[in-house]
Amino acid sequence: MDFESWWLIVIPIVFGLGWFASRYDLRQMLSESRYLPESYFKGLNFLLNEDHDKAIDAFVEVAKLDTETTELHFALGSLFRRRGEIERAIRVHQSLLNRADLPAKDQEQARFELAQDYLKAGMFDRAEEAFQQTLQGTYALASTRALIRIYEAAHDWPRAIETVKHLQGLLSEPVPQLVHYYCELVDLSLAAKPPKIEQAHSDLEQAEFALSQLPEATKQGAANARITMLHAKISALEGDALKARHYLETMFMVAPEYVGLIAQNLLDGYVQTGEGEKGLSLLRQHYRQYPSLDLFNVIFKYLRTQVGMNPAWEFARESLVVSPSLLGLDKLLEVELKAEGDNKPQILPELELDLLRKMIHKHTQRLDRYACQHCGFQARAFYWQCPGCNLWETYAPKRLEELS
Repeated sequence: MDFESWWLIVIPIVFGLGWFASRYDLRQMLSESRYLPESYFKGLNFLLNEDHDKAIDAFVEVAKLDTETTELHFALGSLFRRRGEIERAIRVHQSLLNRADLPAKDQEQARFELAQDYLKAGMFDRAEEAFQQTLQGTYALASTRALIRIYEAAHDWPRAIETVKHLQGLLSEPVPQLVHYYCELVDLSLAAKPPKIEQAHSDLEQAEFALSQLPEATKQGAANARITMLHAKISALEGDALKARHYLETMFMVAPEYVGLIAQNLLDGYVQTGEGEKGLSLLRQHYRQYPSLDLFNVIFKYLRTQVGMNPAWEFARESLVVSPSLLGLDKLLEVELKAEGDNKPQILPELELDLLRKMIHKHTQRLDRYACQHCGFQARAFYWQCPGCNLWETYAPKRLEELS
């Protein structure tokens, strides 16, 4: 009986306290909202409607009335940066950092936002310094990734490698582009005068180790192809043609789609040892399973110059039937039109081949390019890293026409 009486007293008291607290909070919220300028709500409305110009004007007016609105200044700086008004964004974030009463958390955010402003403006030195100052706090991961982009843009591969290792410590997982950083160092060593062969070997070992840390599914792609090609290049510079050829032959297994990129070098290696027909047979067999314009051009050129006109045209006709390609036909006609004397083509005597080739070539110029699968950047050369978006392994080893 005492227990029931106790609850009869407590329940109304608790209910009353809750009602009083809710009324107090509501009154406080309404009281505080009266102090917010009308421009603040206008700015929010414009922002929700994605009218950034009017939103900025409204928020600037609020900021002038109350310079202590930290979050509003952050919003303004972000809007300025998004619209490309980098100088105004920098001023907003610098003004926040100049405030002596700014809490440590807000100082860190302001410094990170300022670093992003510098990066967007292309001021890499200042951006690097600012990101370095936020490597240990809340923005450690984002700042580390930004530093990697900066070092990539500057082709500072040693520092990129160092920063990627720091990123691996934060993520506890491998970073695929690390393989390419070491490969870039190998390319630099091989391009030196004279080539730095020992250093190239050392960096290539590091690239192979980085590749071994990646998931199995990623080991049969571009990174493996690049490492194999570099092995062949080093062997060729060392004067070991057979070893270089051996590495190129492994491309058929480790990265079959990339064989077109090394087909000419591989065939040249066979020709040097008097085994041109063997090399041609390998490429033709591979072409049946992995057709590409690069491979087509190598095979057709060899047949036309070393075997004869009729076998070359027979290969071209069969290839174009199975895999129709204006680029293939364009390359074929280009070779035929360069022939002289008895080598002049008699396959299509009734046609004006020169006119036909000009018509086709005009149309195929825009197709004879490699294209980034991420941003669409097109280039005549093959890139491991896209010059447009700076992402790695976004170029397929096929021309634009083959991808459509």
